[in-house]
Amino acid sequence: MASSKQPFSRRDFLKLAGLGMGVLALRPWNSHLSVPATSRGFSLPDFPKADLLGRNCTTDTSLLWGGTIPLMSRPDVGSSRVRDAKPDEVFPWLHEVSAQTIDYNYQNQRWVETPEGFIRSFYLQPCRNLPNTPLTAIPSGQNGFWAEVTVPYVDLILDNPAPVSGWMRDHVAYDRIPRLYYSQVMWVDQIRTGDGGAVQYHINERYANPGDLFWAEGAAFRPLTADDVSPIHPDVDPSTKKVVVNLNYQTLSCMEDNKEVYFASVSTGIQEGSTPIGGPQAVRWKLISVRMSAAVTGASYDLPGISWATFFHDGVAIHAATSHNDFGTVHSHGCVNCHPEDAKWVFRWSLPTVPMEPGEITWTDWVNGSTKVFVVDTF
Repeated sequence: MASSKQPFSRRDFLKLAGLGMGVLALRPWNSHLSVPATSRGFSLPDFPKADLLGRNCTTDTSLLWGGTIPLMSRPDVGSSRVRDAKPDEVFPWLHEVSAQTIDYNYQNQRWVETPEGFIRSFYLQPCRNLPNTPLTAIPSGQNGFWAEVTVPYVDLILDNPAPVSGWMRDHVAYDRIPRLYYSQVMWVDQIRTGDGGAVQYHINERYANPGDLFWAEGAAFRPLTADDVSPIHPDVDPSTKKVVVNLNYQTLSCMEDNKEVYFASVSTGIQEGSTPIGGPQAVRWKLISVRMSAAVTGASYDLPGISWATFFHDGVAIHAATSHNDFGTVHSHGCVNCHPEDAKWVFRWSLPTVPMEPGEITWTDWVNGSTKVFVVDTF
């Protein structure tokens, strides 16, 4: 989601990620966040029973500023308002339909039908509720493992005395319980069993320094396996692989010898020039998960657990996004936002390949052995 106008090195990026935003004045420490995990206990919410779910991925800060997320009686802006959906509220995703009447204020005309009514699709993150049988110990010979959230959301308990990251400070300021969301990936370095018998994972932002430490319900996480990072089409001549991002169509195409082998709708930068046009731009840095933050004019943000990040320009990456479902329209601060499954495919297909451990690679030889990215604005 990120872009910086200035030259931006890997070291600068990590330093900035560690500093965070810190844009909100801190309130006194919130009691519900400081309760020890062992006494507070862990349990996953009773999410709706449906194969596909939709989480209201707007934030409650928008509600504090007067925003509302309407649930309507029909897929029509002129229909009656059933009620307002709460932040992170999860709905059964019954069908995705087109608007009955075009709303010219929006490019996206898709709505999702729920048992209560209809809600605009870009408010809902598609997700599933797939709890896991958690591991009871770190696998032998490992310092930890990468794990993906497989439920709509999971609450976090801070394990350091006070928050150090901007996003966590914001949660304290707004008196919000911190959460991770479906498809986000974090590093697990400890496992314990709580007083209630629930297995708890100790999770952290491995490539944020400093970063916050948390405990969370282990059943919410699926440990990644070798299949999650195994290369796609490894036998194809690397020099024939390229990624083409089209700003006008808001699409991404993976090409092999000028044959399209993968296609996805994406969201690029809202501001003109924030997603750098041109090519070839070489893939230079890849991470299974990273925290992205910046405090530049018009683009303040601080987001943990951004998965499947493929950087091809200073501070600009192709990566998974969970904060909106508006792919096909501009939406980011400069990065190429993707559905998580699309970002993961590009991550596995593009070169250089990334081993599970350490889950990160920096490629210094950008001319050779690195997939090239072309950002175009043609029709």
